[in-house]
Parts: sequence; C-alpha cells; structure tokens
Amino acid sequence: SFTVDHDVLVPGLYLSRQDGDVVTLDLRFKKPNTGDLLTNAEMHSVEHVIATLLRNSPEKDAVVYFGPMGCQTGFYFLFDGKQLTLAQAVALVQRVFAQGAVFEGEMPGKSAKECGNYRNLDVELAKTCCAFYTEIISGWNQEKLAYPTA
Repeated sequence: SFTVDHDVLVPGLYLSRQDGDVVTLDLRFKKPNTGDLLTNAEMHSVEHVIATLLRNSPEKDAVVYFGPMGCQTGFYFLFDGKQLTLAQAVALVQRVFAQGAVFEGEMPGKSAKECGNYRNLDVELAKTCCAFYTEIISGWNQEKLAYPTA
C-alpha cells in the first residue's frame, strides 16, 4: 500500500495484490491525510465481528485472514483465489458487512481468555462502522477494484 497515492484514495474496496492463489483486498474506510482515522476501539470491534462472520460463512474455507491496517484506515481481507473469484469475494464482503451492521448478541471474543484487549470491544461501535462501510461499497463490483490514480 505504500505505492498507493493516499492523497487521492477514497473509502472503498480495492484489489491490493495477488500472491499465487492468495488474493488481498484493501477495505479502505477513511482517507489517512484527513486525520479522520478509525479509533482503536472501532478497528478492534469491527475486526472481531467481521472476522467471526467470515469464519462462519459458507465461504469460510476460502478465508485466509481478515485484520486491521496498522495505519487505522481500514482492513485487509485475504482469500484463496482458487476457491473464490473476485466477484464472489466482493459479494462476500458486502454481505458480511451488511450482517455486521445489524449484528445482534454479545461481542465475539469479549473475554480475557479470548482476547488480550477485550475491554475496548463494543458491538454498537462495530455496527455503526459496518453500516458506514456497507453504504460505501453497496454498488461496488469487480470493475471498481482498481485504486484511484487522480
């Protein structure tokens, strides 16, 4: 992502890279140079909800990894490109974020035994962030996966 022009990058869903069969999608939430970053609690809460939904989805065997960017501007989703096409991966991301926006129940992994930083997890924060991102990517498709250049 250090080759991406962050001055023109907008929230969205992008194809970051492909390493053999492993495909990395860049789920960008906010523009880094605005100073409007996701908080630690937002990042952590979305991570727990979305990772749980992905790992329990019908496509779970294709899921390699879902986790936050260190810069707090989004997440990476890695999947097995032999099991999912780009179009299927986009549809999966859209579906799990829509599910996250209406997530009911206890925060997954919210205990000292399950998470080393369980105190900053909040279901309502996760739902708000998921609803925001669901709106951003609602019309996204495989053709829109390229990073903006200007």
